[in-house]
This record gives sequence, structure tokens and C-alpha cells, in this order.
Amino acid sequence: MTTERRAPLDRTRVADTALKLLNEVGLDGLTLRAIAKELDVKAPALYWHFKDKQALLDEMATEMYRRMVARTPSDPDHTWQERLLVSNRGLRASLLGYRDGARVFSGSRFTSPVHVEQMEENLRLFTAAGFPLAEAVRALTTTYLYTLGFVIEEQGVEPLPGERREGYDIDERARQMADFPLSAAAGAEIFADYERHFEEGLILIIKGIESAP
Repeated sequence: MTTERRAPLDRTRVADTALKLLNEVGLDGLTLRAIAKELDVKAPALYWHFKDKQALLDEMATEMYRRMVARTPSDPDHTWQERLLVSNRGLRASLLGYRDGARVFSGSRFTSPVHVEQMEENLRLFTAAGFPLAEAVRALTTTYLYTLGFVIEEQGVEPLPGERREGYDIDERARQMADFPLSAAAGAEIFADYERHFEEGLILIIKGIESAP
């Protein structure tokens, strides 16, 4: 008779399981009890590793960031414009890989300094290009917040790529707003073709940074 040995329960295994379960149940359905059931343990066992759900979300966000960096390595020859494009495209792609990914990431606190190396590299790139430190920080955080906010709204309509929430029919919206033709036509610019709209918005911000005094 053989007994299958399970991997030890640790923070990494819990966070990995939670990220997998997130795509099935979403953030609102992601409870410690549900995660414990998935791991085949009792819920109190998780409290040895995470004091509450927010502590777990912090670890999940940290793991999401680790995976994002692994998939989108930075190029030392990037211009600051290229760096903003690549890093924010990578962030969006990472967040879209999880149901409610942007909501999990937003407001979470990294549980280790996994971001510091990339942050230092980015700030060095910007200051070498002539940006004062404060302006470099503003450029990086403004594009980051744009991307995070964009994906929160995007996932409010399309929780996962190819999946659309009920109530976001653009044609029906246009019919309801028939007396307001510009607003009706704007629906296609708000609730569809997110890839193009994200790129256009990001480039607008970068052009604004370029033209700042």
C-alpha cells in the first residue's frame, strides 16, 4: 500500500491555490474556507500563514508581480518611453490573466521587496534622461495608476478575456440613448476594443509627459 505525500502547506502553496481558484469564483467568492476546501485542509490551518483575507491578497498580489516580471524582462537599452509601454502592457496582461486580477492587485501591499529592483532601474533610467526624481516618480506612478484603473473597468465588463457581463450590450445602450447621439456613439469607445483603447490612452499619457515643461 502506498501513501501519496502532499506538498507541505506553506504561504506559496496557499497563494498559488488561491490564484487558481480566483478564476473560478472571483474575488467575492474567494474565502479562506473555499481555499481550505481546495487544499483539503481545515480553514484554521490557513491562519498559521495568513492572519486574514487581506494578508492573503497581499501575498497573491506579490506572486502576481513575480510572475509578471518573469514574463516581461526589462531591456537595458530601452528609452523611457519604451519602458513605460512595455512595463504597462506587461502589467495589463498579467492582471487580465486572473478574474478580478486588478481588484486583487489594487491596494495590496507587497509582502517582500520584489518590486524594488525594477523600481530602482526605472528611476535610474528616467533620471539619466534628465527627469528630476519627483517627476520620474510621477511619470511612473501616473502610467501605473492609469493601467490599474483601466483594467479594473475593463474587467467590470469582461471579467476574463472573451467573457462579457450581462448588461453591456452596446447596441441596446445606443437604442436607450437615441436622443443623445454622441453619448450613444461613445459606447463603442468605452465598452469595446479594449486593446486599442488602452494603447491609445497610454500613448496620450506618454506624449503628455514628453511635453511637460
